Amino acid sequence: MSATVVILALTVLVSVLAFRDRRLFDTLAFEPFVVHARNDLHRFVTHALVHADWPHLFVNMYVLYGFGPFVEGYLSGLTPLSGTWLFVILYVTAAVVACVPGYGRHKHDPRYRAVGASGAVSAVLFAHILILPTAEVGLFLLPFGLPSAVFGALYLIYEGTMHRRGGDHVAHDAHLMGALHGVLFVVVLRPALVPAFFRSLTELLPG
Repeated sequence: MSATVVILALTVLVSVLAFRDRRLFDTLAFEPFVVHARNDLHRFVTHALVHADWPHLFVNMYVLYGFGPFVEGYLSGLTPLSGTWLFVILYVTAAVVACVPGYGRHKHDPRYRAVGASGAVSAVLFAHILILPTAEVGLFLLPFGLPSAVFGALYLIYEGTMHRRGGDHVAHDAHLMGALHGVLFVVVLRPALVPAFFRSLTELLPG
């Protein structure tokens, strides 16, 4: 069975249960202060299974379903491991890596909390962008399609700007770390993607 489908179904199930059970939500959420005090390392992963609300869940699962199957299929054959297991490793390690900046800054702050699969989903999205930089991305938030490399650049500019600005209670650093992890993950498996990516960018230049 597709890892993308399993992750999506599990995330929806746990998120819906957590909407109804505050204790479950509190147990799975990423709270650096609690991780530091109690060594609750599971929160580096389980935060990706719970979401703040329905729109938060929908957006993450929409992007995962849109890009996950292709990335999972691409990973097949790159190593002796199946594409399914490589995708799981990509997703889980991205969830962990996305939390690292927040943990470093907030491990002494009992008020900080983060939930959602955005960091892991960003890794999947940017793995796709690196593999197919000229493919058109038509997310529901956009009234028109953009080459994925252009969309990725705009995404990074937006997330970097919002991270520096702060104050909106969104872990933009987690999105950035997830994106970086997704790129590095596939580059390690297939370094030839880097020159191929830059060659593809020439197709986007006018003339």
